[in-house]
Amino acid sequence: MSGTRKLGRATDCRRAMLRAMVTYLLEKGKIETTVTRAKEVRAMAEKMITVAKNNDLHSKRQVFAFVTKEDVAKKLFDEIAPKYAERNGGYTRIIKIGPRRGDAAEMAIIELV
Repeated sequence: MSGTRKLGRATDCRRAMLRAMVTYLLEKGKIETTVTRAKEVRAMAEKMITVAKNNDLHSKRQVFAFVTKEDVAKKLFDEIAPKYAERNGGYTRIIKIGPRRGDAAEMAIIELV
């Protein structure tokens, strides 16, 4: 796992949430969430893109073990990873958009660059 943020959840629930959010980010290209969740998603998404840049059997197995949708993993290898072939990290951008109306949690948009 990435950083040490627990996000108020048990380990298995947190891991499942991050897997789902990374999959949705790779599928749609942009998601809106809290700032702390966005920072955790950024770490995992950038690791998945870096692994996918190798495009060998081992990296495919690693990505398929983490990404929850098979078509998103295929998109990662066919479209997303080749787009960042010359780039050494920094595949995502976090934009803070202000507090959430209900509980004033700091919100952000995370998107692929």
